[in-house]
Amino acid sequence: MTGPPPLQGLKVIEFAGLAPGPFAGMLLADAGASVLRIDRAQAGASSRGRAIPNEDMLTRHKASIAVDLKATRGVALVKRLAAQADVLIDPFRPGVLEKLGLGPDVLCAANPRLIYGRMTGFRRDGKYAAMAGHDINYLAVSGVLSLLGREGERPHAPWNILADFAGGGAVLFQGVLMAVIARQASGRGQVVEANMVDGAGYLATFPRMALKTPLGDQARGRNILDGGCPWYDTYETADGKYMSVGALEPQFFAALVQGLGLAGQGWEERRWDSSVWPSLRKLMTDTFRGRTRSEWEAVFDGTDACCTPVLEYGELESDSSGLREGDQRPVVTLRDTPCLAVRQGSGPEKGSSTESAATAAAAEARCGQGDGVPGDGYEGQPLSPGSGGEEVLRDWFGWCNGREYEIKGANGFMLKDGETSKL
Repeated sequence: MTGPPPLQGLKVIEFAGLAPGPFAGMLLADAGASVLRIDRAQAGASSRGRAIPNEDMLTRHKASIAVDLKATRGVALVKRLAAQADVLIDPFRPGVLEKLGLGPDVLCAANPRLIYGRMTGFRRDGKYAAMAGHDINYLAVSGVLSLLGREGERPHAPWNILADFAGGGAVLFQGVLMAVIARQASGRGQVVEANMVDGAGYLATFPRMALKTPLGDQARGRNILDGGCPWYDTYETADGKYMSVGALEPQFFAALVQGLGLAGQGWEERRWDSSVWPSLRKLMTDTFRGRTRSEWEAVFDGTDACCTPVLEYGELESDSSGLREGDQRPVVTLRDTPCLAVRQGSGPEKGSSTESAATAAAAEARCGQGDGVPGDGYEGQPLSPGSGGEEVLRDWFGWCNGREYEIKGANGFMLKDGETSKL
């Protein structure tokens, strides 16, 4: 029998930000946590505290309230929320929330069970702590960026995946989960500090160590796993698309050259001779350009050649065959307590037989439970400040507008007069 999502009942306050902080909040929300985003109150907001959505696209399964953090009653409202919340996510540069009286020393003293998650780009105790930066800068000072790029070219950052999301938001999410587990034994929350320099550096542990081994001791772009090796690379096909090749092991390489029609030419024996790599790369380049991507798929699908198509998100999103792995799913499959669905209409049809019920449960575990979200994980949906906030406050604490708090248009949500004396 399918149980509720694993983090159901966890109350999370997420201060509005961009990229890594919201990503951590989305991971928590996808796992069933109730995530309430604190937005800045805006001039022109409606009487319900709703205003123009910000640029954040990582909003699924979240709600929002708009709060004027320069107003005493706005800050008081956040303090009351934090006094009963489980997790708080601070996405700002060091000192921002402390100046508002909302730092961990204040909020954790009022709620010893609070897990106060803080996300910065640079280390808080490092040379660049007071400086602004972005993903590329964090990769640069961590050393990771020096590994990325082709031979003879400048280091190249791959979007903002590695620092912002993998080394930032996902690492903060992991730290919050560690603190949740620790709280079960200690009864106390704690401050969780993540930064993208250390997060990205940790992800690069294996390639960093490989620099002192034959696997990675050549210059950037000349090693086995960074584009230097011809059988670990991508190749253009006749229709301008690409195939990826990762035939590292000898049996996989044998299957690759067999599929390419190059078997019996001695490449199997000479593949580790780097002096012949340029010749082999040219031969593979010319060979792949001789057929379309779909034709090469027909050759390599079902084989162990480690040769697969480079699929683009546009074709994955529009695929109706079900043969591509383009449907967006939860980040991990939990058999008994699945996360929430991303794709709409992914829920299985419930059968009456034992076999069909088991199949439906397995599908629900893979695809997630619930109705999914608009956009199916391909298109972000704006979350207007104030959207769903009243419902969350009612669910969390039984609060009602006009009793514990009130909504003052451009001033947003604030604690009701007289309630501040209870802090």
